[in-house]
Order: sequence, then structure tokens, then C-alpha cells
Amino acid sequence: MTSSRKTEVLQLLRNSGDYVSGQQICETLGISRTAVWKIMNQLKEEGYEIEAGQNKGYRLNGTPDVLSLAELQSRVKTRMAGKELLYFDVIDSTNLEAKRRAEEGAPEGLLIVADKQVAGRGRRGRSWESPAGTNIFMTLLLRPSYSADCVSMVTLVMALSVAQAIEEVSKLPVRIKWPNDIVVNKKKVVGILTELTMEADYVQYMVSGVGINVNQTSFPEEISATASSLYLEKGQKVNRALLVQKSMEHFDENYEIFCRTDDMTGLIGLYNTLLVNKEVTVRVLDPRGEYEGIAHGINEKGELIVEKEDGSVENVYAGEVSVRGIYGYV
Repeated sequence: MTSSRKTEVLQLLRNSGDYVSGQQICETLGISRTAVWKIMNQLKEEGYEIEAGQNKGYRLNGTPDVLSLAELQSRVKTRMAGKELLYFDVIDSTNLEAKRRAEEGAPEGLLIVADKQVAGRGRRGRSWESPAGTNIFMTLLLRPSYSADCVSMVTLVMALSVAQAIEEVSKLPVRIKWPNDIVVNKKKVVGILTELTMEADYVQYMVSGVGINVNQTSFPEEISATASSLYLEKGQKVNRALLVQKSMEHFDENYEIFCRTDDMTGLIGLYNTLLVNKEVTVRVLDPRGEYEGIAHGINEKGELIVEKEDGSVENVYAGEVSVRGIYGYV
């Protein structure tokens, strides 16, 4: 049975919220009763709770925590972000795949999602591997018309969007550690890596990769003090496909606001509301010399405004330095 048919059936059931008759499914999708029966059985085997009522039809009562093309396509209905979707059970890196697709001419808005990646990279080339069936790895392809100077701000837009999605889905107290780490209870649950490819003096394309620790139950001892998952913080599992859906919906909205001015002007208020290191003392790890100061949020360029002990103000650019709490990670 094709994934597109499963997607269409899931959409019908999910949009209805009630019983949908087998006859209606047949007529809407142009398939036979036998085909409908086969799709329903396949969905049940995958963990979907499908109720069949005599003279009523079928109703979707529960959705498993599954990442699949059909599940994602039945959920993500955005203007741009995730309008086209590719899903992989295992992949080297969603960022690398997005770059490969970009070189082949893939359109803006292509979203690559994987259940497991084996060659993921973070900032400064750090690599990691995580178990299948627990986390989210996704990368969004963008083909911007703005200059390379704006790229670092897109990472902030993605961080804001994912933070909003996590808060909406999990109800956890989500915060952003400038510029783009998402934390819950002062532990990192999301990492974001945005990369660009230049041609002459303009951005050919950029990819924004997101790794979310969703239902992971443990972490290596060396990072357990600073890393966590939504499951560990909430005490119950979070639906990953729903989280992908909400992340793309929020990004769609926030990116449209960003593109009106090509800066953070329209998003400063939202971002600063979630900023964990706002109005607190931070240590700026600048290659030219470390210093401490009070962070006052971001400006329209996405820079962190830091008031130093002598009263002078520095606008800290994300690509140049790191910011830490004076007593630890946050």
C-alpha cells in the first residue's frame, strides 16, 4: 500500500475527529473497500488506535509515537516550511542530506526528517549518535534572498519556533540560552546548527538542522549534568510527529515576520520573553579576552546586549563568541 494513500486516510480521520464511513473514504480517495480495509489493518499494526463501528465507519482514537512519511505528511500543512517532506529511518546526517538535495535543485521548504542519524554534527564539529525511536533529527532547506549577514539570525528564528512548539506540546517551562540552545530546567534539550553555501557574493542556499532530545531515557555521564530530554523533565513521552508539525507551523509564521525586515525587529519581544540569560550576569568567552556583564536581551540584529561592569555596552555577535552562566552552563 503506498504511503500517499496512508497519508490521505490519516488526514481524513485526523481532520474529522469522528467516524468516517468506509464509503466516504472510498469515494473521496477513489479506492476500493478492500483497499480501505488493508490500510486500516496496516495502520493498526503500526500502533494506531483505529475504532471500527458498525454502520458508522472508522475513527482514529490514538496515535503512536511514530515518525513515518505518512504520519508526518498527514500532519504538516504549512505554507513553506515542510511543504515537501523526506523521511529516513537511518541517515548519516539530515544536514548533509539537505545539502545533497539542494545541489540537485530541491525547493525551499524541503524538510528532511530522520529517526536516527549516525554522523550528526554540532557546533565546532562535535559529533554524536543517539538511539533510534527516541529523538527528532530534522533539517529545513532555505533559499534566501537576503545577505549572508542575516544567516545567524535565522538560527534564532528556528530556536524561537522550536521552543514555542515544545512549550505548546509538552507544557514544560522552555527557555532559550542565547543564541540557539533550548533548555528546560537549565538543561539542554535541543541543538541547532545552521550552515550556508555561498556562490559569488550571495547565499545559494542554507540548511537549518535541529536535534531534539524527546524521549531519550539516559545520557552519558559526562553530559548528564547539562543535557536532558523532554521525557526526563516531564515524566511522560511526547509525540515526536506532533512536535515536528508544531515546529514547522511556528517557523512558517516567524520566518514570514523575519523576512519582512530581514532582521529580528518583529520577533525581539517573543525571543526575549523566552531568553533564560536575560537580566542575569553572564560570562562572555571572547577570544580577545573574557569578561562578565549583565545580558539585556537581543537587538534587531540578534546580537546579545551585554552591559559590562564598567557601564559600557557590548553587542555580542553569535558567530564570534560563546556565552555562559557565571556558575555553569546557563
